[in-house]
Amino acid sequence: MKKEFMVAAIEEAEKGMQNGDGGPFGAVIVKNGNIIAVGHNLVLSTNDPTAHAEVVAIRRASEKLNTFDLSECEIYSTCEPCPMCFAAIHWAKMKTLYYGCDQDDAARIGFDDKFIYDVIKGTAKTEQVTIAQLARPECLILFEAWDKKENKKKY
Repeated sequence: MKKEFMVAAIEEAEKGMQNGDGGPFGAVIVKNGNIIAVGHNLVLSTNDPTAHAEVVAIRRASEKLNTFDLSECEIYSTCEPCPMCFAAIHWAKMKTLYYGCDQDDAARIGFDDKFIYDVIKGTAKTEQVTIAQLARPECLILFEAWDKKENKKKY
């Protein structure tokens, strides 16, 4: 059964590649044995660097199910998710991730996220992005307001 969902992710990736939307990345989100949403990489067709297959599928599943909590779903991806997609899967609270190719396979064809992993681990020799904290006291006012908000919905 699980393989049929990976096959659907592969077919979605092929569709995206044929359309010129992006690389060989497809994702399928499944709930209770049914495909809820599919997505392929749309980076090139949308000029959106966050339009990775997993993020596209998560957005579609959340819209379809009308919830940000996808804890009853699992995701199938043609490739081990990049750090952004891995985080999105966790934010969506999914419990199971199945993937085909790994990050080394992706690096061999030009999709190398090693520099991001190195920054996260603190082992990067150089960093692409300069990071600086700014206006913390002013921003804390927002955080304090949120903390005191009575009708907030936790997520």
